[in-house]
Amino acid sequence: MYKRSVGTPGRSLLVLVVITFATTSVMAQKSVWEKGAQLQVVSEIGAGEGPAWNPAVGLVSSFGSVYLHDVENPNRDAPQVYIKDLGTNGLLWDAEGRLLCCQPSKQRVIRIEKDGSETVLTEKYNDAPYNQPNDITIDNVGRIYFSDPKYGPYENLPQKDLDGKPVEGVYMIDTDGYVTIQIVHSVDRPNGVLVSKDQKYLWVAGNNNNNKGGERALFRFERMSCCGSVLIDTKEVLFDWGDSRGPDGMVQDAKGNVYVAGGLNRADAEFETNRHRGGIYVFNSKGKAIDFIAVPKDEVTNCTFGGSDLKTLYITAGGTLYSIRTKNKGWLPVTASR
Repeated sequence: MYKRSVGTPGRSLLVLVVITFATTSVMAQKSVWEKGAQLQVVSEIGAGEGPAWNPAVGLVSSFGSVYLHDVENPNRDAPQVYIKDLGTNGLLWDAEGRLLCCQPSKQRVIRIEKDGSETVLTEKYNDAPYNQPNDITIDNVGRIYFSDPKYGPYENLPQKDLDGKPVEGVYMIDTDGYVTIQIVHSVDRPNGVLVSKDQKYLWVAGNNNNNKGGERALFRFERMSCCGSVLIDTKEVLFDWGDSRGPDGMVQDAKGNVYVAGGLNRADAEFETNRHRGGIYVFNSKGKAIDFIAVPKDEVTNCTFGGSDLKTLYITAGGTLYSIRTKNKGWLPVTASR
């Protein structure tokens, strides 16, 4: 069994952590967490990234292979390998129950069909390979957006603009398969991406960690209702992590609140401080910070909703899968019509 409460001896972890986001106080009455809920360790295996929930399959996550976690079974064993050595990062089930995958190991975006076969959605843009497709989102007509940053050695990036400058962009795969770049340089290094439930916005995590003075902020852009194109001039900075670890993956609940993984716990990172602690930062649909839950293990990479009632938030951090109960149901493409 891989479930336990997170805390210190003799004390349970406080579920509601009242902190200050810049100048915005997080008040207790605004809590998004279920009363009495505690952060739980679900599994310490296979949860580097992802995660993604499908009621017909369960919860999957990325850690070299794609792992399947039996999250609703209190007597569960270790997670099982769902797809071996796929080399994925961000995962998302679409409305038809197909698994959308960013596959940085092969510099492409793929889809796992319901019969288990693999479809390559895109592997090049302007005849050049992508950098490292990282995270993925989809709108209600099936347009897919994905981020393409480059982590590790910053050399020979294949994606470049017309002046030969390296590009870490956000791309859109239209319903006919045609790919366009939507964000070129407006975000230094995009990571997490999310189309808002009301379809008006694209939320983007700027995550230029491991660089002194790198951009580490959460942005929001308006989208054109006709075609899904991102309106660059509408860029808003919603929250800035400053010199701490920036935002990563994110998910939204049925009321429009956005749950963002970010922050850092360790005190010895070369380029980041722990001024903003590792955990899940919660913003309402207007972009105002309203809540936070600390996650003790670095690095906090992503989150999604799952469970039979969609009121459990699952969090990946340092290879460990955590969960916490929420007041509101989650909102996911694969469950939106249910």
